[in-house]
Amino acid sequence: MNLSTTYLGLKLRSPLVIGASPLCENLDTAYRLEEAGAAAIVMHSLFEEQIEHEQHALFHHLETPAESHSEATSFFPNYNEYRLTPETYVRKLERLKKALSIPVIASLNGRRPGGWVDYARLLESAGADAIELNTYQLATDPNTSGNFIETDILETLRAVVSTVKIPVAVKLSPFHTALAQFATTLDQHGAAGVVLFNRFYQPDFDIDTMEVVPKLKLSTSDELLLRLRWLSILSPHLKGSLACGGGIHTAEDLVKALLAGAHAVQIVSLPLEYGPRALVPLIDGLVEWMNDHEYRSVDQLRGTMNLRRCPNPEAHERANYIKVLQGWCA
Repeated sequence: MNLSTTYLGLKLRSPLVIGASPLCENLDTAYRLEEAGAAAIVMHSLFEEQIEHEQHALFHHLETPAESHSEATSFFPNYNEYRLTPETYVRKLERLKKALSIPVIASLNGRRPGGWVDYARLLESAGADAIELNTYQLATDPNTSGNFIETDILETLRAVVSTVKIPVAVKLSPFHTALAQFATTLDQHGAAGVVLFNRFYQPDFDIDTMEVVPKLKLSTSDELLLRLRWLSILSPHLKGSLACGGGIHTAEDLVKALLAGAHAVQIVSLPLEYGPRALVPLIDGLVEWMNDHEYRSVDQLRGTMNLRRCPNPEAHERANYIKVLQGWCA
């Protein structure tokens, strides 16, 4: 049984990748994840704000008191609240590379093009096998168009790709107007892969203290459906890799993502909640399913349920939409 897959040009022993999270903080935890079946690990994000603060570009906004903008500045963490400074991030990456035999992928998180993208070269020098570019930008200005945001992302991608020789993946949100077109454009502009999707952590309101409070909710299998839809749509068209980020909690979830066209799945919530050994049933379940259905390799089953043979995916989506609503009414 061949469970190996190629993701971002990296040969992985299985499709299981640990997504960007605090799971890489402890070397022993990272080693136990590898032992349990993880084929690669993505470090948690190094933020544009951290790097630019280090370069004193955002010192005023992040740490300097400003009475006229106290509400706005309070939303940003102080510099010492970030988990790792840029320098310690690089050292952590070097330690992970020495401790693990699986690929280690660095994560850069930013909003728009800038000098911070040059840090990608340091991550490459520290041993990163690839870089995951997380371009989180929330458009709150009604004068900012979707085209403007996507142009920023493309410019950032080009800047990072031109800086390093290692592969670069882009982690997307599902909220682009024409996601298929944008994903193929990223593919054409040097992205080695696309990760579907970024999870947004929505703040909540405390109605007693009248404060906005952060709220973290781990994923569930319910989140997989949106990812299956877009994996199925995109996998016939992209030259690069596809990763399913979110919604993988069972072996059945894993199989579905592969059938839709994923080269790898990124898992965070499951090992966060149950520990590294939670990966073992995923691998065992995948092997059992493949045996039952006479698949000899992951490559053989990948994409067998995507929309490659569907002449009009848009009509297919519309038909399913109507069918569901009509069935509900009945």
